Amino acid sequence: MNHTDRDTATHTTNFSYRKIFSLIVKRDLTIAFRHKADMVNPLLFFIIVISLFPLGIGPDAKILARIAPGVIWVAALLAILLSLERLFKHDFDDGSLEQLMISPYPLFVIVIAKVFTHWLITSLPLLIVAPILAVMLHLPESSYLALFLTLLFGTPVLNFIGAIGAALTVGIKKGGVLLSLIVLPLNIPVLIFATSAIEAATMNLNYSGHIAIIGVFFVLSVMLAPIAVSLALKVSTN
Repeated sequence: MNHTDRDTATHTTNFSYRKIFSLIVKRDLTIAFRHKADMVNPLLFFIIVISLFPLGIGPDAKILARIAPGVIWVAALLAILLSLERLFKHDFDDGSLEQLMISPYPLFVIVIAKVFTHWLITSLPLLIVAPILAVMLHLPESSYLALFLTLLFGTPVLNFIGAIGAALTVGIKKGGVLLSLIVLPLNIPVLIFATSAIEAATMNLNYSGHIAIIGVFFVLSVMLAPIAVSLALKVSTN
């Protein structure tokens, strides 16, 4: 094969990857919009959990501001966890997951597309609503950028880690409890560094190191999690 043929083959392969990625995203978005409750439930859960804290703890601005980073991030973690069980479940039940796995395209590309779609559906709305809820918790304005950055880079990590647990439990009926036991311990480092970054921002301290560490988690999850999910799906469906 000469140089021109190799370039053509590479271009065709890249185009095929982009094409299958876009097809999976469009397909999953179409399915999600047909089941709007699956889209709305995580967002409603996120809003309700955060809204209960001012009612339960009281209106003291200092106390609410102090607990706001942890409250927002724990609520985001639980909201994402609430929807993870359905990440591969519908495809597994109707047999389409098996068809995707035996397709000629690499499984990790399909996994990335499905996790990205799941992030769009469940996590992006949290990212948009979080600043509004932060006002309710009297979070200082100086920490809004830190809140946005931690959610922007942290929630994809939660989705990729959650996808591993969802893949391992996809063949188990009512595997939500087992999924939680697998995923929650793995998400603790992200939770710690994210809340620490927001707390540092509230005290006008430098939080770039925390963001950098979350960024490393993000890069590693994008690189390694799709491979782990692919292997887990093969194990769970055999």
